[in-house]
This record gives sequence, C-alpha cells and structure tokens, in this order.
Amino acid sequence: MQISRAKIEAVAVKAAQYPDEGVPEIAFAGRSNVGKSSLLNLLTRRKSLARVSGSPGKTRTINFYKINDEFRIVDLPGYGYARVSKSESEKWGTMIEGYLENRECLLKVIQLVDIRHKPSTQDVQMYEYLKYYNLDGIVVATKADKVSGNQRSKSLAEIRRTLGMDRGDKVIPVSALKRTGYEELLDELEKLLDEYDH
Repeated sequence: MQISRAKIEAVAVKAAQYPDEGVPEIAFAGRSNVGKSSLLNLLTRRKSLARVSGSPGKTRTINFYKINDEFRIVDLPGYGYARVSKSESEKWGTMIEGYLENRECLLKVIQLVDIRHKPSTQDVQMYEYLKYYNLDGIVVATKADKVSGNQRSKSLAEIRRTLGMDRGDKVIPVSALKRTGYEELLDELEKLLDEYDH
C-alpha cells in the first residue's frame, strides 16, 4: 500500500465530534513519547501531519486522519504520562475507552512500544484491554535503530512475552529515523482493509 493522500478530518474529545462511521478506521495507541507522531508522519510521508513534540503528553485529543479517501488512521492520546494530573489522566482514559468500546468501524488498534524498554504495566494493561475487545494482534516496536541486531531479537521476544502475545500476533520493529520497517506495517494495514471489504 502507498499512502498518497492524508488530511486531518476531525479533532475530538467526545463522540459527538467524531466523523461519521461507514469508513474503516485503524487506531494507533501508545505511551506518551513512544514516537507515535513520527510514525504517522513516516507512514503518510508528510513531515508534519501529526505534530511531533519533545514534551510528552501533547496529544490530548482523538485525531482522525482521512487516508487516500478510503480509510482513517486514528491517533489516540498517549497514556502513562506521569506529569498529568490524576483527573486529566482519568479523562483521557474515559475518552479512549469510549472510542474503543463503541466505534463500530474500528478494525484494529496498532499498539506502539519502545523497543529499548520492557513493556510497562500500562502497556500490558492496554494490550489485555485490546485483546478483550478483539482489537489486538499488531504491535510496533519503535526506535528500532537504537538497538543492535542481536539486541533487537531479544527485545522483540521480551515484548511478545511481557504482553502475552499469541503466536500469530505480529511485532514489527520500525525506525522513523532510518525509515525502516514501515512497509511491513503498511502491508498489514492493507490486509486489514482487504478483510473489511470482503
């Protein structure tokens, strides 16, 4: 798959602001500062479709991007940012849950984890949550350029083990900096959309 067109369609904090259903959606979730914006910019070949920020916790809304006029990529707020107040954090949690539980056209959630660290308790909770709603199965290990080849296979095995992933689930190492791994992710998105169409 090639992404040739990408534009922001809606920025939402509640369901009333979501765009109409009827277009398949694939959401991206991950801890604050895991590299979600960089990945979305890499996939869409746009420098600043998603705003990249050095300070975590910047995405506080659910952002809907229309892709190739065929489907949407949905950018969920980063979770697990310590310097956010408890009430703010709960608000995000409720916002994300509301979207995941009630969105009929949501096909899958791609979860991002940092390849350099063992998945956190919140990463594990998120994956279990996605599993419960049958939205799990694809994890992107970001910042893959930061580890050696030998360390990479160890890290990927640890991610699989810690998240309790099934054998058929995929972990895709991606580096936004070196622009590697994203083609495999685009192939997975294409498969999801093909299944939706049939």
